[in-house]
Amino acid sequence: MSAIVNLRVFRNFQQFVSFRPISNYPTSLNKNAEVQNVEDDDFRALELRPNKSNNMRGNRRKTAYKKTPVHPPRSNKMPVDQDWPSVWPVARVFHPASVPLPLHQGWVEPGITPPGKFANAELMKIPNFLHLTPPAIERQCAALKKFCTEWPKELDTDEKIDHHFPIQITTSDYLHSSPTIRDARARIVTLQVKLSTLHLNSHAKDKLLRLVKERYDPITDILTIVSERCPLRKQNLDYAMYLLNVLVSESWKTEPWENEKSEADMEKYVWEGSQSQRTLQQLLERMPDKAPVLPEDIEQYSTNVTRFHNEGETTENVNTYKESVKKLLGLNA
Repeated sequence: MSAIVNLRVFRNFQQFVSFRPISNYPTSLNKNAEVQNVEDDDFRALELRPNKSNNMRGNRRKTAYKKTPVHPPRSNKMPVDQDWPSVWPVARVFHPASVPLPLHQGWVEPGITPPGKFANAELMKIPNFLHLTPPAIERQCAALKKFCTEWPKELDTDEKIDHHFPIQITTSDYLHSSPTIRDARARIVTLQVKLSTLHLNSHAKDKLLRLVKERYDPITDILTIVSERCPLRKQNLDYAMYLLNVLVSESWKTEPWENEKSEADMEKYVWEGSQSQRTLQQLLERMPDKAPVLPEDIEQYSTNVTRFHNEGETTENVNTYKESVKKLLGLNA
């Protein structure tokens, strides 16, 4: 390695000697070293954090980025008579610039206006029905109309519908905001049928009522079966129909021990074959023929006796029973 000595004379005749190493081989010293001429009274400052003005990158000219202009919301340019199903055709997340409505959502202190529709997370979290407006539903129904059949003209009353379709099936669908669209409650199936449409006799009806217990409503004459054991709705529907078939078939069966059933074992009072009916027949046979008893009076007497036993002893039932006895015995005068 060789060295070259540079001599420089200053105004104060002081000499300063600087050495610059020169090598024929590439080294890190001759790559990064810089020769600086400094006076004796000057000292180089140690900069721990380089100044941006002295940094080469800081001296570069920054690129001027042009900001994209923000356009006004689309809702400001929407006409009043626009085709809304074309703007919002399917279900999607709420977008404030596409809805020309002053919507507000969110809880605030009393007396403060709720947040608007822009940058409102509450409006984006909940499901909306903006795609199911009346014009959209009418358009979809018109598209599906070609796949439907006309309602029979003969079924113009509810009585005819109940006569031809006595079984009513009720199911429920649930819509909520969740990661899955499935709901366990949607599997529940409710089957309802009027007991009069099953055409049961007294024995079958009595046995069926004992089997279903509280599932029968005597006021509306409706039998209700709820099925929710199976995981799928179709399975619960099949199970409910199976239960109805089993109940009807079992109610028509007559076991040998059922013939031993006495009047005291009856669930309610029945006029046919009762002791009161036999007593009335014996009484009418011993009565004189001067005052024949009308069949209407016997029918009224049997109805009042049945109500007296089944509904209990009330003032109205006692009075009606008394009047029917007086008519039966000819004591109206």
